[in-house]
Amino acid sequence: MDLRAHIRDIPDFPKAGIMFRDITPLLLHPQALSYAIDEIAEFAQERQVDVVAAAEARGFILGGAVARAIGAGFIPVRKQGKLPWDTHSAEYVLEYGVDALEIHQDAVADGARVLVHDDLLATGGTAAAVCDLIAKAGGEVVGCSFLAELEFLSGRDKLPGCDVQSLVVYDSE
Repeated sequence: MDLRAHIRDIPDFPKAGIMFRDITPLLLHPQALSYAIDEIAEFAQERQVDVVAAAEARGFILGGAVARAIGAGFIPVRKQGKLPWDTHSAEYVLEYGVDALEIHQDAVADGARVLVHDDLLATGGTAAAVCDLIAKAGGEVVGCSFLAELEFLSGRDKLPGCDVQSLVVYDSE
């Protein structure tokens, strides 16, 4: 299935010069949504994933579905200050700013095999921050999956040694 046909391009969002890849049309198409979840679930099963860690907010959508599909746990990776328990925190740089993510300190059992998921791999800052959080908590990142990747931004370079899956790859803006 051509998932790219279900991703809408929105120029100059959230600011001028950014081409936003909107996955909402894909989420509204049952077959495309199911296909994406199945593809990521297969990638996760091949890596014997114990838990899926997904970044707020769009990463939650498929991350939770994949965790359910493979019988794994789910770690919500939240923006700073959103979790009610003791946390690990990591800052990261976005295309258009700086932010921080957190997970509960007890979110990952020592040695748990973790799939990191997000909707988009751009510069790699978000995914690298999630990988750092998993390592701080004692987990092992066994793969990173993305619905879409902006290859021209070289985000994979921030994930050395990580097995990366991207269902749609954009090689230019």
